[in-house]
This record gives sequence, structure tokens and C-alpha cells, in this order.
Amino acid sequence: MAGFELISDEGYRFDGRKPSELRRVRCNMGVFTQADGSAYIEQGNTKVLAAIYGPHEASNNMRSKVCLDKCFINCEFSQAMFSSAERKKRSRGDRKGKDMSAHIKQTFEAAIRTQLYPRSQIDIYLQVLHSDGSLYCACVNAATLALIDAGIAMKDYVCACSASLTKETSLIDINHVEELAGCAEFSAAIMPKLDQIIYSELNGRIHQDELGQLVDAVTSGCKDIFAVIDRFVRGRLEETASYFTHS
Repeated sequence: MAGFELISDEGYRFDGRKPSELRRVRCNMGVFTQADGSAYIEQGNTKVLAAIYGPHEASNNMRSKVCLDKCFINCEFSQAMFSSAERKKRSRGDRKGKDMSAHIKQTFEAAIRTQLYPRSQIDIYLQVLHSDGSLYCACVNAATLALIDAGIAMKDYVCACSASLTKETSLIDINHVEELAGCAEFSAAIMPKLDQIIYSELNGRIHQDELGQLVDAVTSGCKDIFAVIDRFVRGRLEETASYFTHS
């Protein structure tokens, strides 16, 4: 990707967005009838399914991890073999999948009111149908919607976004082409109403003076995603209330 310009002279990115502009977000809830909660999200061409099971009694292989005063969060991440241009098989057992599962588990351990579900287990399953950048962020946003659909109590919404820096300009919600450019990438999950960052990760090297700019960019992107998700959830609740009112 040497020599590749992430921003044109006119100030637009490779996919036509402005630096501070999200990719188009589409979402849905209740996509699996057999799950306690489920959701589907598209962020640009990154497409993720999420399913929630629980709270339920811990499975045999998880009982040693369950605490008496809170629930255990189990997270499993996988990618469909056709989800990216890479030809190698993606399974739940590979290193990337385990790392992603651990990061998402850590994120939601900080957000779910685990003390309300003692001696139980909540499963978060994530399936990537197509990968085009900001994968952790799309998974977190999909899981948030699925947890809401399942009625799991959380301290706040959890919204995640990524950002990169090129020519002193922040790019939010980066796609796969921008990831390949080799610039530092910062991802974070926040609880927007509480204004708390509950997970962050920096890949690459930047000057310490630039970190604040990236944090501000990611925070702004998370709040933009929150606005989209919150509008969808409120609309879904209004549809449900209207259905029961007229039925």
C-alpha cells in the first residue's frame, strides 16, 4: 500500500466519505427465533450476526467459572469461510478468534449488570458474514443490539468505533483498505450516556501528542453510532407498543 493516499486533494476518502463520516449502518433485531436475543448489523460492507442465550444454568464445562454473586459471560466469535479474501479457514479455535472473543467478553463484563444474574451464564455468539474493516467494533455493536433484544440489563448502551490518523487528519470507522495502509489504528468501546470508555486498543505507533486526537475521534464516532442504534431501538419499541395496542 506504499504511496496510497487515504485522503484525496478534495478531502474525501477512498470510498467517498469525509474523514469524520461513518459508513452506512443498517441493523435489525430478533433475527433468530430460537435465541433469547439476536441482531444483525452492517457497517459498510462489514456484516455481523449476534445471538444471545441466557441467562441460564451454567453448562457442565463452565460450572467451575461461575461465581455465586454474578453471572459468567461466555463469548464465542467465528468468521464464515467466505467472509474475507483470505483463503485460510476461520474457525472458533484459531488465535484471532480467541483474541476477539476475549476482547468482546472483557467489554461486556464491564457493561452487563452481572450481579443481577448470580450463578448463571450468558452466551454471546458472533458470526462474521463479511469482513471489511473495524471488525471488533461491528461485533460489539451487534452484541449490544442482541443483548437489548434479550432483555439483559446493562448499565448503558455499548457502542464501538475505530479511528486512524493520516496527515494529521483523523479517519473514523476505518474500512479494510484503510487498515492495510499501515497507519496506527485505535479502537474503543464506550458507554455513551455514562461517558465512559470500557475498552480500548491501539495497533501501531503514534506520538503521544496524537493519542488525544484519536481518542476524541473514536468518542465522536461512538456517539454517532449510538445515535443510529438508539433511533432504531426506539423505533422498534414504538412498533411493538403499537402492535399490542391495536391487537
